[in-house]
Amino acid sequence: MSSSPRVRIQTDDFDLAAEVAALRAGDLGVGAVASFVGTVRERSDGETVHRMELEHYPGMTEAAIEAMIDEARRRFDIRAVSVIHRVGPLELGDQIVLVAVSSAHRGEAFQACEFLMDYLKTQAPFWKKEHTAGGARWVDARVADDEALERWGIQASNAA
Repeated sequence: MSSSPRVRIQTDDFDLAAEVAALRAGDLGVGAVASFVGTVRERSDGETVHRMELEHYPGMTEAAIEAMIDEARRRFDIRAVSVIHRVGPLELGDQIVLVAVSSAHRGEAFQACEFLMDYLKTQAPFWKKEHTAGGARWVDARVADDEALERWGIQASNAA
């Protein structure tokens, strides 16, 4: 079983198969791996997106995600976690984020993966700028994202 969470903030793309293989490596107690990959989509709030940029605070972002993983480990019976989040300029279709969770059982893996994505969406210190035909705009938090986190018993008030 992995002894510590793995968090990487990077500009380079990632290989889902390689990351899942690394998460499972040497752990014969793994019965399930759940993963989520987020990608840059072409539409947001009714506008066509041409590209996106993500910024973060180095050190602070990793520490915040490590704390989220610690909380997921308290709540769910999971064996290992890998979180990769890209920063910098991203094009349409590019992978943005990977959350992969291993567990002995699928239910715990699915729940922990969903919990971490809901948590990341509202609490991780990232700033997203979308570039559209109308110009660049910073993306604000959404009420729906706060509500997703509330179902886990965590209050958030990021939405404007």
